[in-house]
Amino acid sequence: MRIYHNPACGTSRTVLGMIKDAGIEPAVVEYLKTPPDRAQLTDLLSLLGLSPRQILRTKGTTLETLGLDEAKMTDQQILDTILEHPILMERPIVVKGTKAAVCRPAEKVEPFL
Repeated sequence: MRIYHNPACGTSRTVLGMIKDAGIEPAVVEYLKTPPDRAQLTDLLSLLGLSPRQILRTKGTTLETLGLDEAKMTDQQILDTILEHPILMERPIVVKGTKAAVCRPAEKVEPFL
């Protein structure tokens, strides 16, 4: 199991705690320190079955600060922006085998435990 984790995020900390409480020691990817590259992010989106727009974090981020209007951006532009500013990727994302989910709210991790 792997978790794309931001230790400053309460939901991310909760999900990581739930995983560990279930006796699982996941690979923790602090994606702000080691962000996924284009291939990894594309693979992650494929596992999630989501578009870049669907993992774009708009709450509490720098999207507006960057002067970006998500409504006017293509999926490719959003992907490029997430790669440049990984803080814009929704979190936490949990991967187990060929399944992945954005675990917000935290209870979405339960099927992985």
